[in-house]
Amino acid sequence: MVHFGIGAYRELGVSKTMKVIAAASNLRRKNIARVYRQLILEFDYKVPTPDPVKCIAKVANNANLSERTKRQAFNIMQKVTENEISAGKDPMSVAATVLYISCIKTGENISQKDISNAAGITDVTLRNRFKDLTK
Repeated sequence: MVHFGIGAYRELGVSKTMKVIAAASNLRRKNIARVYRQLILEFDYKVPTPDPVKCIAKVANNANLSERTKRQAFNIMQKVTENEISAGKDPMSVAATVLYISCIKTGENISQKDISNAAGITDVTLRNRFKDLTK
């Protein structure tokens, strides 16, 4: 039952994308996603959403960002979650955006493209979250 793996990973606090699971299981991501949705609906299972704070470390490590930028991102993320700005948004995109803002504040030079690639999101998503968070 590879398809239950995604929810099990999330319950354990370990984020794994369908892309990673598809590569490990030698199945197409599209098929895994379809069956996963069916199982969720059939069993009325509530999948826990990943914590954006945990996503910060993952994206920062993928982008080779400094510890100073990570600490700055954690501080910004605390404010974002307190103000409930991130509610209903993809945690990975919020984490990437917070890291991008942190890079700007700390003077670490990284492009939107590099951050979005490290997070597995599009540049457009990063820009949209950036607009949301800077309002």
